[in-house]
Amino acid sequence: MGQRAAATRAPAATPPPEARRARAGVDVLFLLNAVAYANVVPRLPALRDDLGLSNTALGAAIAAMPAGALVCGLAAGPIVARHSSARTGRAAGAALGVAVALLAAAPSWAALALAFVALGAADAVMDVAMNTHGLRVQRLYPRSIITSFHALWSVGAVAGGVAGSAVAGGDVALEVHLAVVGGVVALAALATGRLLLPGGDDAPGAPAGLPGEAPAVAPAASTWQGLRGPGLRTLGLLALIVVVSGAIEDSPGSWGAALLRDELGTSAAFGGAVYVVFQAAMTAGRLVGDRALDRWGPVRVVRAGTLAGGAAVGLGLASGQAWATVAGFGVAGLGAATLFPVVYQAAGELPGVRTGHGVAFMAWVGRAGFLVTPPLVGALGDATSLRAALAVVPVACLVAAASAGALAPQPRRGSSGSSSSQR
Repeated sequence: MGQRAAATRAPAATPPPEARRARAGVDVLFLLNAVAYANVVPRLPALRDDLGLSNTALGAAIAAMPAGALVCGLAAGPIVARHSSARTGRAAGAALGVAVALLAAAPSWAALALAFVALGAADAVMDVAMNTHGLRVQRLYPRSIITSFHALWSVGAVAGGVAGSAVAGGDVALEVHLAVVGGVVALAALATGRLLLPGGDDAPGAPAGLPGEAPAVAPAASTWQGLRGPGLRTLGLLALIVVVSGAIEDSPGSWGAALLRDELGTSAAFGGAVYVVFQAAMTAGRLVGDRALDRWGPVRVVRAGTLAGGAAVGLGLASGQAWATVAGFGVAGLGAATLFPVVYQAAGELPGVRTGHGVAFMAWVGRAGFLVTPPLVGALGDATSLRAALAVVPVACLVAAASAGALAPQPRRGSSGSSSSQR
């Protein structure tokens, strides 16, 4: 990472103890956010059966979660601006844990749907808060650390899913399982208060929350005040990147198994290979992503990764071979690993925009993208074939590569001196 726009000085070569503790706190929040819902996924059939629901009714209840996230997602920015990312992250993490426990306690479909609404709302606010605080910590480091947070989220999702499956297989009561998970998540989230940085995220004088720290970010007077022509164009390109990122990430999970089993003739046991390989490659990419960003900068990393991923998926689909298709999605997972982290960072550093507002907007747009992609691919698959429909992934990769220039770091409004380097 090169120098960052700062009022007086760049981050120290060795981060202060406060920064290292705060990084650990953000790590915990990312892990908790992933582990919470990952434990719920293997218990969805039990939730359905306990309430005597049909698959359609269960699906409708689950759909309340993204609805809650979309409704509350845009409010996350003002909430973070008013109460700080640290306080908001702790509170939202605790609320997420409570919502997980409420799922198992729901006595009816309506109560289950309301619990999913609460889960989605807490997840959306926590997502914005922990990413915003991660950017505060990033400003105190002389190297990139932003993708490591998302790598931990991926690890937590896998670990939570494995743990939930093991507990389900052990015939542990649903209420006990989710109550324990929810309680641990809530208490651990509250405990991060001892680790996270104090103070406001864009407060003049000490945005990083450290004594004597000079302001690296000047606050916007209101939500989007100061955002003008070039900034609006950049915001639009970032929104486009996050939408197509959702298409790249959703497609392996939503349609990979159907593609392998229905059109490429594999066994049911092999059906999850596309999703597993994609997620494993993405996790690996996020673990090494910070070093790549430090060396080559976000624009080149994203362009190279998405072009390679798009080409690999296109060739795999064209071949009609299961192994080539799985390998192609693996390359796509590696290439797309840094997309969401760098888009959040770029949005959080737009001149004239508060950090929390920029992150909240991108998170909201990203969730909308995840909602649009599955029905789009499904409709195209019905009209043609899933192999043809999944060409949306190479197309999305090309769009991301073409828009990657928006990821170039910009000096923040109110900074003095010049600074800006490829990171």
